[in-house]
Amino acid sequence: MPRRRLFFALAAALSLSVPLSVPLTMLPQTATAQERGPVTNLPLPRFVSVKSAEANVRRGPSLTHRIDWVFKRRNMPVEVTAEFGHWRRVRDRDGAGGWIHYALLSGARHVIVDKDLLALNIRPDPKSAVTARLERGVIARMEKCTLDWCRLNAGGYRGWAPKEALWGVTPEEIKD
Repeated sequence: MPRRRLFFALAAALSLSVPLSVPLTMLPQTATAQERGPVTNLPLPRFVSVKSAEANVRRGPSLTHRIDWVFKRRNMPVEVTAEFGHWRRVRDRDGAGGWIHYALLSGARHVIVDKDLLALNIRPDPKSAVTARLERGVIARMEKCTLDWCRLNAGGYRGWAPKEALWGVTPEEIKD
């Protein structure tokens, strides 16, 4: 089929499937399409961590906006939900959010333990030996993840923990 005829056939098929009265923004998105940040082209939302021991969280994306609160823990995981220039809108485990300068964030992955006395197992198996127990609120470096387990490093202790007991990693995320 010649190109021109193919183009018109496709255009006709599309016009039949999408009524002209429906704006394109109202059409359903495919499940595989993931939103990308306009500045970094990285997926949104995504998890990162706070690089410094103190990081100001502002009401808007500039130094002229008021500081709403300050992160006081290094390596705190946060979720990036938007980008604007050198600024990233983030939210923490409690849902509190604001804008933070990108220089205060790191791609190094950390998670927060969401379950009290979480067992770190030698292998990703609840029946394997326990190397340590972590209290709720501990921040641990995430080394790798399977569908159900993550390998963590916290205070010199390494081991595997169930993914559902952690905040800072998505359920479907796999990290090698």
